[in-house]
Amino acid sequence: MTEQLSTLAPPLTIAVVIGSVREGRFGPTVARWFIKQAEQREDITVELVDLVDYPLPLEKATPGDPPDEETATLRRALATRLGRADAFVVVTPEYNNTIPAALKNAIDWIFDEWAAKPVGFVSYGGMSGGLWAVSHLRHVFTELHAVPLREQLIFHQVWNRFDGDAPRDAEDSEVAAKTLLNRLVWWGEALRSARAARPYQR
Repeated sequence: MTEQLSTLAPPLTIAVVIGSVREGRFGPTVARWFIKQAEQREDITVELVDLVDYPLPLEKATPGDPPDEETATLRRALATRLGRADAFVVVTPEYNNTIPAALKNAIDWIFDEWAAKPVGFVSYGGMSGGLWAVSHLRHVFTELHAVPLREQLIFHQVWNRFDGDAPRDAEDSEVAAKTLLNRLVWWGEALRSARAARPYQR
């Protein structure tokens, strides 16, 4: 019965957010591969959100003071794209055992658009594979009333794991991606229905 209801529901819109803006970053390669996995499903529509396209300033305006016009336009564009998503997947590396500054800054510029929506994580890096960054992101998104998922996709030693645009262990990585997407769809559909029945109140 659950599967039948899922097929009748409109596809979930998932925003895949690239969290690194550094020159030479590996994030786009990981994100493109993950998006290919998601696009194989009929119950998902994917939007890529690359934070390099939204260079929001690190110093926010004080409460009540509007930002300059350029910043307001950037924030509005990012908020619109995230606001129409039913769920998120954050693709992130780990910088000094924590979150990339550009990612944390972008998260802080947005508020209501995160609430009552699931967030999955695809992390990559060296030995830790971005685990510390994800651990910190779980706390941040919980504070924003989002729903961080338990499942995540991890690429340890990512520079050795990928052969061109795909992981060398393609089969195992595809299974992990499917598990994450299954959980994201379950929570995404449940929370979308809940928000439609009763708007979320902080």
